[in-house]
Amino acid sequence: MKLSDFDYDLPLDRIAQTPANPRDASRMLVLHRATGAIKHRRFRDLPDYLNAGDVIVLNQTRVIPARLPARKVPTGGAAEILLLRQLSDTRWLVVVGGKRIGVGARLEVGQGNHKAIRATVIEERGENQRLVEFAEPIRPYLDDIGQTPLPPYITTPLADASRYQTVFARYDGSAAAPTAGLHFTGEMLIDLKRRGIEIAYCTLHIGLDTFAPVREEHIEDHKIHTERAVLTPEDAQVINNAKLAGGRIVAIGTTAVRTLETAAIRSAAYGTLRNDPDSVQRTLTHLEDNLCPWRPVVAIDEDTDLYITPGYRFRAVDVMLTNFHLPRSTLLMLVSAFTGRERILQAYEEAIAREYRFYSLGDCTLLV
Repeated sequence: MKLSDFDYDLPLDRIAQTPANPRDASRMLVLHRATGAIKHRRFRDLPDYLNAGDVIVLNQTRVIPARLPARKVPTGGAAEILLLRQLSDTRWLVVVGGKRIGVGARLEVGQGNHKAIRATVIEERGENQRLVEFAEPIRPYLDDIGQTPLPPYITTPLADASRYQTVFARYDGSAAAPTAGLHFTGEMLIDLKRRGIEIAYCTLHIGLDTFAPVREEHIEDHKIHTERAVLTPEDAQVINNAKLAGGRIVAIGTTAVRTLETAAIRSAAYGTLRNDPDSVQRTLTHLEDNLCPWRPVVAIDEDTDLYITPGYRFRAVDVMLTNFHLPRSTLLMLVSAFTGRERILQAYEEAIAREYRFYSLGDCTLLV
């Protein structure tokens, strides 16, 4: 398929610049995949579409203050470091902002009223990604010297940084929020439990490659970003037990989808492929599990490169809650695989006409 197959026009004033207040006041477009029928609800109506015995799966990653103002040493020129992934106590994969910052370049963060810490570029990783070595561990200082890294299409400063965290965020590691989870309140989670709906958790640390544009004309030529995905044995058991008892697996966000489908592919590959060092995407090409449309999930802790496009057969996820995604993005391809490309684009067209708020701080879709 071509990249242009996943394009649509969005007026700029439809891009949400501030979150809904309160969280659960956001609008929710409900798309029934089998019929294409659309309903317009509020997120707080989500329990109406869930049944006792269903299990919702939440990504408990936490956004770190990953944007670090910096200066070049010794010139003092302006620069910026955006933390993507921690590789050791002092070594990070980052995106750097500034001119002529190559191997050997020295930067300093935390100047002014904060402790200054040096960083040295030790490797170039293509475009503006770099491997840097800090003079000492940077993580203890992030709350003092770092800033929340909002997506580039959000130009209004966030008055309350906690609104770019989910209420269930637990593990530091993301450069962006799992935005479908931003709609949940603590009261909603308690209400779901009272209704007999199970809650399970996964962790997928989101990198800014999530927002990287797809440039290839044919989508199969695109190289998907990798993200660390974790599903514990305990949460895998909760999910499998719910499914075996007749419940549905409800993924909250595309990050939960990628984690669950990776775990199901690893389950389907149990045996000779289960311990294969190949990436999950390559494993998928060798997989033959046509006898059963559903696969149990297994515990995982790996970098997943799963790239979901139309034609992919979902093995774990039954229902998906997700926000509205950018045109020509891998996330729009993922939801197109789940619902059908024409149906999702028709739903987006109706959402635009009804003035839904789009992207990270905007409204959501429930795909049932």
